[in-house]
Parts: sequence; structure tokens; C-alpha cells
Amino acid sequence: MAMADARDEYQRQLLQAVHSLSDLELAALLCLIAREHCLISTVPNSVDELADELRLVATKTFNLRPVIVNCHHHTTLDDFATALLIPSHYSSSPVTGQNSNNDPRSVSPFRARQNDPQQQQTGSYFFQPSRTAAPNAGLRGGGGGGSGNIAISSTGHSYSTTSQQQQSPHQPQIANIILAKHLDRAPKAVQIQALELLRTRRIFTRTSVQPAPKQFLFIALVGAARGGQARVTKHLNDFFYISHWHDPEESGFPHLDGEYGDQDADSSDPEIYPNDDKASIDSGSSVVKKTPLLPSSSDAGFSPSLSSSSSSSLRRSKNPKDPSTTTPTEKIIIPVLQETDISHLAQQTLKVRISIDVLRYQMNIIAFLRMHRAVTGGCLTPFATRHFDQLVKSLAPLHGLDYVTPSLVALAVKKIYLHRIDLVSDPQKERSAQWGSELGAVEVLLDEVDVEGVIEDVLGMVGVPS
Repeated sequence: MAMADARDEYQRQLLQAVHSLSDLELAALLCLIAREHCLISTVPNSVDELADELRLVATKTFNLRPVIVNCHHHTTLDDFATALLIPSHYSSSPVTGQNSNNDPRSVSPFRARQNDPQQQQTGSYFFQPSRTAAPNAGLRGGGGGGSGNIAISSTGHSYSTTSQQQQSPHQPQIANIILAKHLDRAPKAVQIQALELLRTRRIFTRTSVQPAPKQFLFIALVGAARGGQARVTKHLNDFFYISHWHDPEESGFPHLDGEYGDQDADSSDPEIYPNDDKASIDSGSSVVKKTPLLPSSSDAGFSPSLSSSSSSSLRRSKNPKDPSTTTPTEKIIIPVLQETDISHLAQQTLKVRISIDVLRYQMNIIAFLRMHRAVTGGCLTPFATRHFDQLVKSLAPLHGLDYVTPSLVALAVKKIYLHRIDLVSDPQKERSAQWGSELGAVEVLLDEVDVEGVIEDVLGMVGVPS
């Protein structure tokens, strides 16, 4: 009975934390739950602010290590691969001192778990193992040396010994969250390399193979005039799970604004914050929608009985006087959602049910989108249909449901197909033109249609099950 009450309380507080998230945080959460990736667009002159906002979301909300990759027309494959890595001193969590996933184990069986001078000297993916290794070292020991180096024992088929427990601090790692600014401007070869990273969860460098961490999210940040206009290379575009249009005028950048506010409150030096700059910051703060950056003291721990490691780490991080949890120059970060919470939501997604009527409603929407007169044929792939089904089931636990409703389907279709729908650009290729429609009238119709309008049009035509 007590266990059931604790589980219900944990579920209630988890939903309370989820409902306090902003749209950007929810987009990142949905991708982390599904282990997928997303495309976020905003007006071109706000891409830099959007990248800084998502960087703070990664550290403050999810306690994950982000990296910002600035892409341009002259970005090379080496530039792209190098920009994904974070230095070795970023390998530990600011909350627990473990890896960024709050897990003492290596994030991949192909990662080192302790310092090995021989492996550090080779710097190669395959290296000559030490003949002094334990002959009975089993698979449980984990990874090899360096970034992507596989440790093979003298038997020729086993991994390194179980005594290896920590990842080598001298090897760079792929960041947990990659923010690729202006990815649409990068050469096609770089975008294909990004697609390969998302598919295989690893990237090849000149000297090694870098595996992605367990919690891994790639976000493409693209500037566009409005939602539905952001595009990257065709196959990479289709691989992205969802897309989101961020309006800086309506939603603002609450984390970034709060960061500037904290700096302004902590500093009274007029040379650092002149009066005119301070007035500019204050005036900008008044039009930004505020969201709480940290949970309250009653919500931070959730439930010790269900998430003991997560709760204990949060309790330790609340004591700034404890020398084992903080340093004089390190700022304590209390994430809103721990990895255990994301895993719990992912497990709930597997239990979501969908009725025949709702499934028919979902398939009818896909059929109407494909047959819409303003949509180019072939742009809505079966891969998008699979993402559609996955998203509607992921949304249900965030609303405290174990079944899919028509409203969740209507919400999911706007996120799945916003970046996938290609509009007909040539009036002669519009379907009704072959039946005798006037090209002038068709051209006027197509000029007034956008992606969001197509989705709303389809949702209005398809009957909602009762």
C-alpha cells in the first residue's frame, strides 16, 4: 500500500514538473524519451539567442552537456567532427561528479573505464593489447581504451577486465546535446555526415571512432521566416523526429533572460553593466514570458523510494557547504528532470493503447495530407508515419494518460509534418490542372497556401471520432 502511494506521488510530481516546462524543453524531452532528434527554427536574427537558450535548457533542465556547432558554407568534415567533442574536464556531472548520465558505468561498451597508458599512446581504433591482461576477462568489464578503442584480452575475444570502472578523463567525448546552428548552410557532405551520426550513433575521426553517449540529442537550428520553411538535406530532413517553430516575440528566451538577470543582480560594477545596457536588459525582461528555472524544494526530490539515486544526488547538491559536492568556482545545478524520470516516461510510452477508431483517424489524416492539392507527391514517407505513431504514444504519458485521444493525434501531426510537407511550386503540376483548371487561378491559390495552413485544412476535413 505504501509503495503504491509513493508511486502515485512520484507520478503526480513528475507530471507537475513536465507541465511547467516550456515549449523548447518539451520538444527536447519528447526527443529524449523516443531517442530521436529534432529541427527547431526561428527568425534568422534570433538563431544565436535560440542556441544559447537551448544550451541553458540542456544544463539546467536535463543536466546534460551541450555543445554549439556553428555551420557555414565552408565547414569541412573535420571541422564538424571536432566541434562535436567536449574537453576531458567536462566529462563529469556538475551534480553528482559522475558521467553526464548520472551513471558510474561507461556510457558505451567501447569506452575506456580507467586510464591505460598503452592505449593513450597508440591513439588508434585498433591497438595491440597487453599480454598481461587477465585471460578470463569477461564481457562484463566494458569498453576499451580511449574514444572508441576496443580492448581485447589475450584470449582474442574478451573485453577488458572488470576492474576498469572509470572512463579515461584524457579522451574527448561527444556532447550529450549537439546544437547545430545554420545546419542548412553546411555543405551536403557535412549534412550527410550528420545523418550518419544520427543513424549509427557514432562518428569517425582521423584517429578513432567516437560513440555517442547514452543520452544523446541532435538539434538542428535553422533560420526561417515562419514555421514550415526550415529545410535541410532531403534524407536528413526526413530523419528528424519532430520540428518546432519558436517565436521570439511570443515565447521569448526565459532561461537566457534569467541568466542575464542573475549576472546583473550579482554585479554592481558600472564598468561591467553601464546604465544604458542595464536599462536595455530590464526593458527586454518585461516582455519575456517567465518560467521557473528550478523546481521548488518540495518537488526537487520526487520520490526516494522510486528514484533513490536521483533523489540522493539532488539532496547532496542542495548543500553548498558539503566539500564533496561542490567547489568554490562551481555553481550547483539542480536539473528539473533526471535520467531516471526520462526512462520512466519512456517505459510508460510502451504501455499506451490506441483504439481502432483513433487509429483510423490517424491514418485518414495521413491519407488526406498525401492527397492534398498543394502537397507534392512522395514527400510524406513511411518513415514519417512511424514517427507519427511514436509521437502520439509519447504524448499520452505527459498528459497522465495510458491511451491516445484524437486531440493528441491533432497535436502530433503539427510536429511531425511541419518540416516534411513540400508545397507545389509549379501551377502546372497541381493535380486539378490536368482536369482543366485555369493556371492563373491555381497560381493564386498556391501563393496563399503555407504548410501550417495545409495541416489545419486537413484537420478540418477529417472527421473526429466520437
